Amino acid sequence: MAAVESEMLELGTTAPEFSLPDPDGTLHSMGRDARASLVMFICNHCPFVKHVREQLAALGREYGPQGIAIYAINSNDIETHPSDGPMYMKAEAETWGYTFPYLLDEDQSIAKAYKAACTPDFFLFDADLKLVYRGQLDDSRPGNKMPVDGGDLRAALDSVLAGTEVSREQKPSIGCNIKWKPGNAPDYF
Repeated sequence: MAAVESEMLELGTTAPEFSLPDPDGTLHSMGRDARASLVMFICNHCPFVKHVREQLAALGREYGPQGIAIYAINSNDIETHPSDGPMYMKAEAETWGYTFPYLLDEDQSIAKAYKAACTPDFFLFDADLKLVYRGQLDDSRPGNKMPVDGGDLRAALDSVLAGTEVSREQKPSIGCNIKWKPGNAPDYF
């Protein structure tokens, strides 16, 4: 299992807008009335995502009701990785209890706009849609026996909700590379 680090988009970057379909075809766009917005790049098959998916569901249950808009985006090439296709995304969301929309970035333009590099990759924006956190969920990785507690991301979410500054000490996320379509890999990858 080859691991790739996130690109660590510059703090203060304005959230790139999107309008993406969920597995049923309903379009979802970044909301403007949330206390904060969390954008997570995930997929179904990645062992790093499988390792944290229960924590992702817990984040949705806990932070969604507190005014955090949460979006999961799958940007993998579904032709080369059909297990990441829409019908499997729907089953994944239902199985793990995702309370947030799980969206398909079929042309991979949104992954490029966010400079997403791996799954999982996390981006937290404040109420003004300015990037305040990007990086890892926590220190846990498959096989390292560290608890999957979402500590790093939870600390950032709690800071935003409390109206305090998010720590600028942020570690990159580590996971599987996004599966780019042939000839579509961005120049940062």
